[in-house]
Amino acid sequence: MQARLTAHLGKRMQADSDLSHADFAVLVQLTDTPEERVRVVELARALQWEKSRVSHHVARMQKRGLVAREECPSDARGAFIVLTAEGRAAIEKAAPRHVDEVRRLVFDALTPEQVRALTEISELVLERLADAEDVA
Repeated sequence: MQARLTAHLGKRMQADSDLSHADFAVLVQLTDTPEERVRVVELARALQWEKSRVSHHVARMQKRGLVAREECPSDARGAFIVLTAEGRAAIEKAAPRHVDEVRRLVFDALTPEQVRALTEISELVLERLADAEDVA
């Protein structure tokens, strides 16, 4: 279910807004920070991606004008990924359609009790995953 839902949402997003699912994930992380900027290593951690994947993907997004890379003045090895005006416009266009599609496919089909059960199950699985990551 998760794979099919992700694939469907990715195809719809690409068709509706010319953003990939990965583009959207990066833009969400940037818009969720007050300065709309984040260190590469923090972005990798938030997305659960390898640092090299972040670097390659961000480079492609940079070429499209969605993000910019700024050197970190306090750490010559580090860099910030910064949301651009084009990136903000892209996510503002994509987000409402994405939310509507998630609501239509998932939440509109569930009763309030099922939503509560899904929330409880998700929280339990996330706790188990956090415990497993602490052990690894």
